[in-house]
Amino acid sequence: MSQSHSQKISKPMTPAERLNRITEDAMCIGCGLCQSVAGPDTVRMELVETGYERPVVRGDLCHETVDRIMDLCPGTRVEGLPEAAQDAGTRHDLVWGAYQQMALAYAADPEVRHAGSTGGVLTALGMFLVETGEVDFILHARASDRVPTFGDRTVSETAAAVLAGAGSRYGPTAPLIDVLEQLDKGRPFAFVGKPCDIAALRNLARVDMRVNELVKYMLTPVCGGFMPPQGMSRFLEQDLGLDPEQVTGFRYRGYGCPGPTRVEMRDGTVVEKRYTDFWGTDESMWVLPFRCKVCPDGIGESADIAASDTWPGGSPDPETEDDDPGTNAIVVRSARGADLVRRAAEAGYLTVTDEVDPRYMDSVQPHQRNKKYAAGARFEGLRAEGKTVPRTARLRLDALMADLGSEDAAFQRDGTRERVRIGKASEPTPKPKD
Repeated sequence: MSQSHSQKISKPMTPAERLNRITEDAMCIGCGLCQSVAGPDTVRMELVETGYERPVVRGDLCHETVDRIMDLCPGTRVEGLPEAAQDAGTRHDLVWGAYQQMALAYAADPEVRHAGSTGGVLTALGMFLVETGEVDFILHARASDRVPTFGDRTVSETAAAVLAGAGSRYGPTAPLIDVLEQLDKGRPFAFVGKPCDIAALRNLARVDMRVNELVKYMLTPVCGGFMPPQGMSRFLEQDLGLDPEQVTGFRYRGYGCPGPTRVEMRDGTVVEKRYTDFWGTDESMWVLPFRCKVCPDGIGESADIAASDTWPGGSPDPETEDDDPGTNAIVVRSARGADLVRRAAEAGYLTVTDEVDPRYMDSVQPHQRNKKYAAGARFEGLRAEGKTVPRTARLRLDALMADLGSEDAAFQRDGTRERVRIGKASEPTPKPKD
């Protein structure tokens, strides 16, 4: 007797299908850790038809390797500051998580402060670490030589190289494509990446003890997401009237706070626009990948130090931004991070001014506060629709959702379910663009 459709047993997924499911459910953030784990002959980050960089299966992928990737991928696992990094000096906030200190700071060198897109804190810390020899290099991102709107993984061994990589990269970037090779060097280094990249590195530390031994510091910007390739094409073609194929350089911000968005063309033409022309004047105008919209940790909870913008209301004032020298708010989460800030200030690399608190952070990062409250309910919406939902720990999502209230939580949950149903939480199976 034939089985009904509902009674048929599903065919087991192949290793490639299991890996591709992360991308297909729009949970891939393109960090590149899967390439390092599987090896580039098996899984390679490539430019795909959607315009993103996504993992493409190129070799014989086995279930054991996919199991490891699934345990490490920040699309499937995101955790807060490890308990081992917390001590008696750790304070806790429902929204902002574990921290030792919150303060205003900026790079003491005016050149670094100006180049660094807000206050240059992360750049100054990287320069301090390599110039003092505390680390041998900084693993971070710089503007891509391949796709000008992307970022590329880079290794900087000098302060000048660190400074050359200053400025936020709001495009696809895979800084962990060869992190195991970096660990194989056996040399101490610091890592600067997005919060989701930090989450991936912390996941790796659970199974590879070299991470805690060799990665002396994990530093991150507080992240609002990045511009998806389709949004970038619209900005270049429709807003600026430019041919994306003729773009040779793209700076999202920097050389000011936030500094201009700068486009360089093959014929020598340079177009500069304000940061608010690129992003809009508030978060309702942001164009983001779906994964960024459901991100449970844009505030860098697992980093040693997170640095944020400090604009009241969360967006620069176009009338005054040209006169803003730039100041970061720093969320120092670990004792190791607190010691680094203290020593960098004593050595003249950082200027630390006022202490601030979590409610100040709410006022300058309202979108982060709002998304933190919404994340748990959005995850419930994904789960109800059978989508991939990252495992989390030490992020307080249930407590935040309870504090949000049942009506607002239902609004977030139902809105996410609707987005899933109309296809906004899906991507096609990764296929190379060319």
